[in-house]
Amino acid sequence: MIYLDNGATTFPKPVNVINSVNHALRISANPGRGGHKMAIKASETVYEVRANIADFFKAKDPENVIFTLNCTEALNIVIKGLLKSGDHVIISSLEHNAVLRPVEKLKSRGVSYTVAEVIEGDNESTIDNFRNAIKENTRLVICTYASNVFGVKPPVERICALCHQYGILTCVDGAQAAGIVPIDLSFSSIDYLCLAGHKSLYGPMGTGVLIINCDTIPDSLVEGGTGSNSQNFTQPEILPDKFESGTSNFIGIAGLNSGINFVKQKGVSNIYRKELELITYAFESFKNLKNVTLYTKKPDINYHVPVLSFNINGVDCETVSGILSSKYNIATRAGLHCAPLAHKSYNTLDIGTVRVVPSVYSSKNDIKTLINAVYNIK
Repeated sequence: MIYLDNGATTFPKPVNVINSVNHALRISANPGRGGHKMAIKASETVYEVRANIADFFKAKDPENVIFTLNCTEALNIVIKGLLKSGDHVIISSLEHNAVLRPVEKLKSRGVSYTVAEVIEGDNESTIDNFRNAIKENTRLVICTYASNVFGVKPPVERICALCHQYGILTCVDGAQAAGIVPIDLSFSSIDYLCLAGHKSLYGPMGTGVLIINCDTIPDSLVEGGTGSNSQNFTQPEILPDKFESGTSNFIGIAGLNSGINFVKQKGVSNIYRKELELITYAFESFKNLKNVTLYTKKPDINYHVPVLSFNINGVDCETVSGILSSKYNIATRAGLHCAPLAHKSYNTLDIGTVRVVPSVYSSKNDIKTLINAVYNIK
């Protein structure tokens, strides 16, 4: 199979990730829940992964690295743990339902929100849109690092710096960017970075990360056993325990560690350049095909990550994706990609798109096969 659905999850996983998962299954005692050798080894492993993630993103403290089930849970912790009745939040026009649905839910609790339009390739206008959306009661701004549908990158760092001028907290959805775009929290104005471990960090599914990069700690969503302060009836306030109740996904966490090491070995910038070259090749080829519609400008390293959406005029996107799979053995994703705001911005809410996302394993021959297949379907 030619796998171009890496925006959903990367495949294949690196051999070192598979080996780490297999090894973890052999020593999978419960970390933090015992004093015997296997439990201690598991606890040490989890801390090593925390430290590795902190180093990769230049976070100030490994304890500020919180393990979650996915990026969605990380975003929900921030959104529901910070916002109270009377608060106002700003989100971008490219946000995933992992952001839109929680803020919509909070409307019933007295929280309001504004959508700030991201203008592709025009950072100044985008920043103006965020600035104009700020109110006296704006508590939080949430912005994706890159659209999971169109690959568009808002000027995240400048938006976060703007918010800090107004004393507003910032949360960034890094699901589609981490592992492709260098993210350095040591000088960033990002307060909360939410990550998906199973995408371009090449870890297993069921892994996510929240990195807290400020002194304001959200309330916890879940309370329970943490292996610490068990005599107290209340949830510990120390990090990471406050947010990690119950048994952790030790096997997934071990695999994520190897995924990050794989990305380090390949080099984030090298991965970025290779994948963007592949997407640009597809873009230029599709641009010359009649009846194929593209929605963004030519991919640019300053404004895009390697994600491409297209449609064949007169053919439903689900049908196109189905033919690509059944006849050409090419894996893509079709539909709204859980991001109706982004589709609304690009006038594709009623039709959806076919989405192509390469990985470090993708080749130019893979893209050539895709182009020929789209030509034949057209």
